[in-house]
Order: sequence, then C-alpha cells, then structure tokens
Amino acid sequence: MPDGAADPIEEIAADVVTCRHCPRLVAWREQAAREAPARFRGEKYWARPLPGFGDPRARLLVVGLAPAAHGGNRTGRIFTGDRSGDWLFRALHRAGFANQPTSVARHDGLKLRDAYITAVVRCAPPANRPAPTERDNCIGYLVRELRALDRLRVAVALGSFAWDGFLKAAAAAGAVATKPKPRFGHGARARVGERWLLGTYHPSQQNTFTGKLTEAMLDAVFAQARALVDVEPGGRRSSSR
Repeated sequence: MPDGAADPIEEIAADVVTCRHCPRLVAWREQAAREAPARFRGEKYWARPLPGFGDPRARLLVVGLAPAAHGGNRTGRIFTGDRSGDWLFRALHRAGFANQPTSVARHDGLKLRDAYITAVVRCAPPANRPAPTERDNCIGYLVRELRALDRLRVAVALGSFAWDGFLKAAAAAGAVATKPKPRFGHGARARVGERWLLGTYHPSQQNTFTGKLTEAMLDAVFAQARALVDVEPGGRRSSSR
C-alpha cells in the first residue's frame, strides 16, 4: 500500500458504528432485532453496523460478506454467535490465530493473535444479499482498514463476494492484482500488490451442511495462510507467532 497517514483502527470503528448510509440495511438490521426468533427473544441486539476486530498489528486478514442478522447483528461482533463463526473460530484456533475455538459473545475472552476479521458490508442484509450500491457505500471502510493494517501479508476471503470486495478495496488503496483479474475458487491464490489473497468457500450452513466445505478444507486454507504469514520477505521463516 502507498505511504501516507492512515486512520487509526479505533477511528475507523467509531465511524462504522454510526453509519446510516443505506436505508434498506438500517431498516433490516433494526427489524431483525425487533422480530428476534424465540431462542433469542429478550436479548438486547446490537442492531448497528459492525467494525472489524482483532490484532491491530495483524499479518492475517479474514474478510467476510456481512454480519448475520441473528449473529453479529445480535452480539455486536462479526461472526460471533452464529454457525459460520463456529466453523471460522475453530479453524483459526487450530491454525494458532485465536486463543480459543468458540465465540458466543463480545466479551467471552476471545483474543485473535496476529489476525484481524472484517467484512465488505457492515450491516446484516436481507437474505444475505447486499445490493451493489450498498457494497459501494461500505467499501471505503475496508479501504481504510487496509491502509491502517500495515503489517498485513495475507488475506483470506470467505466466498466470492468477499474475494471481489477485497480486490476492489485493495485497488482503491493502491494495490493492484495480477492480470487478468484473479478468479475466485476454494483454494485459489493470487498476488495483490505485496500481499497474498487466498479464497475459501464461506462457512455458511448452505456449504457446511451439504459437504461443499469441510473442516479439513477450511483448515488447509488457514494452514497455507499460516505458512505465508510466517515467511519473511527475504524467504526466511519468521519466529514470531
């Protein structure tokens, strides 16, 4: 990424949580809180946009699509309290990027090690399908995060939407991918400026229940991310974890 002053992560987070740029998403995230399913009835929902979270000196970035209506939109932390997060945090823990394999609430003791998690869109969208204009309204936050996280070496995109969103944000931040545009696929790998982009199927129930994504497949992607993170620019293995 080009040199220049980057906004502090805390400042980006503060801007994210007060955002109301997309009327449809504002209405949906608040409706989801009012009409909570029986298992969550009575809980106080976050019902605001979600900032990224994790280690501000992370070398690994995990990029998702958007918060889940009754996951992050409820708990206030992306991938926390939903089935996709169950898969993701187990994989991060096995790869040494998280101190525990579960995440059920914002203050449950989870700590990310050398990793940062974010999303292309910060509000829960109806049917998990943000509109292109909603993506474009939100992408600037990811651009700012890429500039702030100046130690990043590897990004893992959870699904094609996150893959394309990362490429778009990276280009806006000054990092150009190899030509032609890298195509998404599980296990795909592309060079984007000085960083690597890895692809995996999203750990949604649609993919995990059908066997399209297995834990072994997800582990293989994060094992590759670990190997790339731990290689110094000169090709030597890093001793830091």
